Amino acid sequence: MPNSVFSGQDPSRSTGADGGEVGLADEQRASIGALLSAVDPITGELGQRFADGGHELAIVGGPVRDALLGRPSQDLDLTTDAVPQRILELVEGWADAVWTVGIDFGTVGLRKGGQQLEITTYRSESYQPKSRKPDVSYGDSLHADLERRDFTVNAMAARLPGHEFVDPFGGLSDLAAGVLRTPGRPEDSFNDDPLRIMRAVRFAAQLGFTLAPEVREAAAAMAERLTIVSAERVRDELTKLMLSPDPRAGIELMVDLGIARHVLPEIPKLRLEIDEHHRHKDVYEHSLTVLDQAIELEKRRGMRPDLVLRLAALLHDVGKPKTRAFEDGGRVTFHHHEVVGASMSRSRLGALRFPKDVVADVGKLVALHLRFHGYGKGEWTDSAVRRYARDAGPLLERLHVLTRADCTTRNRRKAAALARAYDDIERRIQRLAEEEELNQIRPDLDGNEIQEILGIPPGPLVGKAWRFLLELRLENGPMEKEAAAAELRRWAQEHAE
Repeated sequence: MPNSVFSGQDPSRSTGADGGEVGLADEQRASIGALLSAVDPITGELGQRFADGGHELAIVGGPVRDALLGRPSQDLDLTTDAVPQRILELVEGWADAVWTVGIDFGTVGLRKGGQQLEITTYRSESYQPKSRKPDVSYGDSLHADLERRDFTVNAMAARLPGHEFVDPFGGLSDLAAGVLRTPGRPEDSFNDDPLRIMRAVRFAAQLGFTLAPEVREAAAAMAERLTIVSAERVRDELTKLMLSPDPRAGIELMVDLGIARHVLPEIPKLRLEIDEHHRHKDVYEHSLTVLDQAIELEKRRGMRPDLVLRLAALLHDVGKPKTRAFEDGGRVTFHHHEVVGASMSRSRLGALRFPKDVVADVGKLVALHLRFHGYGKGEWTDSAVRRYARDAGPLLERLHVLTRADCTTRNRRKAAALARAYDDIERRIQRLAEEEELNQIRPDLDGNEIQEILGIPPGPLVGKAWRFLLELRLENGPMEKEAAAAELRRWAQEHAE
């Protein structure tokens, strides 16, 4: 593991069922305590405030796990035996700001200095068979609260104010081994909150962990339970998975365990049957490889993890199963799969309640991902290059990455030729951009000038004339206003009613 807290430790002897750190040496306890106390100095101060008020308080879950892994943690989650109203009383006069958006679920949010915290009353929650909202009840012990957590690596805590390490279910051992287990039976855990099935694959992708055999079996058997979880919660887990270091691992788990059928059913359908008469590239494996290559190109280009790009890479060929056709000679075609795939992508992401701009951008990238393949050896005119850049608009950089990532051929000569061609089109786009401010191309006449030249009032005809002039601009490059006005008059005469 990447942190010295595991050095020299026998993971099998790290904890006991009663929560004591059985087998931990004094120096290891001290190391853990130092790590946890460094999570944020204000937690000790807040813990003392709760203790003085007769209540328990502990850092719990992700911040503890991440501290032990040596990873930064953006969240600071705490748990307490105090009910929400009592939490509000205890932080009054101490917190700089308080919010109660989650108070119905026992959570109070607050800010102290630059740190945001969430304090949640010990609780348990469960879903009725057909309910999308959990039933929440308050608990009275830290042990019981940890027992209802999703995985043992998230069921560790640090009691405040002294940062005493609490690990009743062997989370430290599982953390050292890189294994996801549940504190109790996985069937009970997934029944309590089916979203934990998605969280399991997300953690596999995010942390590089494997699922314990019993967790895999339960996830596969109970995958259909995800259908009762709100689309927004599923979307949030899928987003975290896609932005993880290795989303492919999570997607493969989703497909292998039957989870994808209920979240992204288009992905397992990419596993098209291949027979000796109709050979073609494995679309499922190809799509995962494109995702991998897009992520690698992100890194090379200095881009941050890009949700739109990664979703487009995963979904770019989802239209192939619907458009597959067999032709004479054993040839397989997928005519217009980019158009069908764009529609399917928008539909799926819309159903998952992704923001409208994400849905639109992914759909547009899928629709455009084949456009470059008409470029050949650079036969496109400058006007065609302008249209390519213009159609991509603000998505141009992502389209560059997606198109390059879409080359998965093992033929080195073909791959090199494609790379040279794309290098060429990028250079041409850059040259035209420098010459013409390509991203801001407008017609040579604006709306007011169009109305004045044609003697027409505002209305649909002005828009049609504007679009004609834009096409003219893309085709010919910049024009003098007199020449543009002459072309406009000619167009108007041809289209006069």
